[in-house]
Amino acid sequence: MASPGSLPLFLQISELLIRDIAAGRLIDGEKLPPEREMAAGLGIAVGTLRQALKELAAKGMLNRVQGSGNYIRAISDPASVYALLRLELAGGGGLPTAQVLSVDRCAKDAALPAFGDSAEGHRIRRLRFLSGKVAAVEEIWLDGGYTPMIAPGDLSESLYLYYREKLGLWIARAEDRVGQGPCPAWVPAAFPYRSGAPLPLITRVGWGQDGRRAEASWTWYDPEIARYVARLK
Repeated sequence: MASPGSLPLFLQISELLIRDIAAGRLIDGEKLPPEREMAAGLGIAVGTLRQALKELAAKGMLNRVQGSGNYIRAISDPASVYALLRLELAGGGGLPTAQVLSVDRCAKDAALPAFGDSAEGHRIRRLRFLSGKVAAVEEIWLDGGYTPMIAPGDLSESLYLYYREKLGLWIARAEDRVGQGPCPAWVPAAFPYRSGAPLPLITRVGWGQDGRRAEASWTWYDPEIARYVARLK
């Protein structure tokens, strides 16, 4: 059974295709397989695939030619709910999903970059997957001034989508610094590295639409599974 915060399946498929286009796994002008063949390959119903393709077409990323088929349109800045997620599978792309491990309101960690005005923040710890593969562990902190409480069941696969729909907060831009750091003490058993193991570490600060620093986060990722990818335009 899907978790309460899971994106609808057709949106998951459209987001997977968007990330494959961004990674160059699907190229501009490429013709997609026939819908029944493609649906069977993805293990979904044809109706679900058609919803996903309709979503892609609405974003200007698909030409649907009657009697001919569906053709990819590679555009810059696609309106993806994962537009700011820079982790991809080693071979490119990968559908992002996440398992929430804990959500707590507590005093901000002094080691975080400065963000927000509240002395407290909402600390969200998650296990991150890419197309079902365990890829990273994340600790995201949202400034406590945006909401008194966050219930784990309210969170969607895309945290930024939750911010936008539930809190009226848009993360307009983000700054990432990639380095190395020890795997955290709270790492779950499903992650293949234990506490203290050196891993690539992404430290992020995110700005809201009002220009304020709204959040800060750490992401430790498995270099055997994932890559940090930033495409320049």
